[in-house]
Amino acid sequence: MERTEKLYYAQPPVGAFAATVLACEAAAGGWLVTLDRTAFYPEGGGQPADQGRLGGAGVLDVHEKEGVVLHLTSAPLAPGSRVEGTVDLARRWDHTQQHSGEHILSGLLHSMFGAENVGFHIGADYLTMDTSLPIPPEGLLEAERRANQVIWADPPLEAAWYTDKDALAALVYRSKKELDGPVRIVTVPGADCCACCGTHVQRAGQVGQIKIIDWQKYKEGTRLFVVCGGRALAHHEVQRAQCAAIGAALSAKANALADAVLRQQSELEAAKFRAIQAENQWFAALAAAVQPGQAPVLLAEHTGPDGLRRLVGLLTARTGKLCAAFAPAENGLAYALGCAAPGADLRPLCKAMNAALGGRGGGKPGFVQGSVAAGFDAAQAFLSSHPFK
Repeated sequence: MERTEKLYYAQPPVGAFAATVLACEAAAGGWLVTLDRTAFYPEGGGQPADQGRLGGAGVLDVHEKEGVVLHLTSAPLAPGSRVEGTVDLARRWDHTQQHSGEHILSGLLHSMFGAENVGFHIGADYLTMDTSLPIPPEGLLEAERRANQVIWADPPLEAAWYTDKDALAALVYRSKKELDGPVRIVTVPGADCCACCGTHVQRAGQVGQIKIIDWQKYKEGTRLFVVCGGRALAHHEVQRAQCAAIGAALSAKANALADAVLRQQSELEAAKFRAIQAENQWFAALAAAVQPGQAPVLLAEHTGPDGLRRLVGLLTARTGKLCAAFAPAENGLAYALGCAAPGADLRPLCKAMNAALGGRGGGKPGFVQGSVAAGFDAAQAFLSSHPFK
């Protein structure tokens, strides 16, 4: 089958076009349709495929194989028929901004640090870039600053096809692999020159902004999470709304949020310390009321797992019998069981209680902890019917 005429590289982008259906066959998820010409960009190079409509069918996905563009459609189209195609240009524009922004940033990381881009993918919320070597945070921030300076300078992007091998060999450009046949070179003056099959803006200023929102170590290099253009604006708005909500809760201005959070953290730590002291005093009073030889089973309201552990520790210091403490928890009770008697092993009792009351947990011979899906009365009844000696 002859190669498809590619309209998706045209500038300005082609949103509507007419084409002849060359073939249509059933496939997983729909029908594979080939046309004599298309403006639908096929997935490739980290950029997702275009979507839209062909005649009365939705275009769900697009791929290219040996120069032929295959459209996965929601309905069959008759071979030989003439159809109108409509590309979702909003989706295309988003992907174009991300792809051009990635070129600018990747080119600068290459010139500044010698980093190769070894992985690139445009996701639904952000794009990821994987570099061949680690880049320090200050280096990433400087590259981001320079990338946005390129955008503000607004040079035109150049996309040219090279068919002459000698001319291509004389050109210095980035590429992930050896290339055969005509090669499309995309140049961003002052930032990048790279072999690329994706769609790009006409001028760098159309990228709008580049923002690195996060980064992490990945294999031998760094993985960057980046938003460009409209995504950068949306990201800023989310951050602004979050800062506004935090500021309202803490009665702090946006430029004082960090200090307000640190102050509240300090206050919470002090309050937590006071609460633990008060809790320990309460636990000590509960333990003092237990007589040696008793086997207390207590319900301690508003007590967490660590509090139950401390309470049972005090109880076992008073008596050599089984000590049990429970506290209300989501979907049941949290528990802690302890016994300081020589040779005591609570694990069989713990296992039986978990089985009987829908619980989970375990521990050491003298101390076990976990939770059960039951109320306090049921827990008391179980321990009464399974005396521990």
